[in-house]
Amino acid sequence: MTEVKRLGECPVHLGLGAVATAQPPFSGMAWYEEYGRRNAADGDEGRLVSMWTFDKSWETWEMHPRGHEVVVCVAGAITLVQERDGSEHEVVLQAGEYAINEPGVWHTANVDGKATALFITAGAGTEQRPR
Repeated sequence: MTEVKRLGECPVHLGLGAVATAQPPFSGMAWYEEYGRRNAADGDEGRLVSMWTFDKSWETWEMHPRGHEVVVCVAGAITLVQERDGSEHEVVLQAGEYAINEPGVWHTANVDGKATALFITAGAGTEQRPR
């Protein structure tokens, strides 16, 4: 029997062998470190699928050095800010649109109002820095 979960609460790991594994409920930033340990055997090929709703701009930058990240706006609008060659580039996403963060590109997001985005992330080695 298939168990129904909410993606905004329990992300999914896509692993080697075309396996999808429901993850425990998100519990804060330490969750990501635990996720990395749980799925370490998949190395750089593992992908985290998550969905988050934002009502304010992000407070940090992040960068995924080992793979691409797909960002899909599913509701509202989100402005993805990517830093390349020392300059910032903005990409405005409306519901149904997506953009790709390339490996090694620092990125953050601005949100006016409320927006929901789906992320498919190659998370191994992810770094963060204050905005």
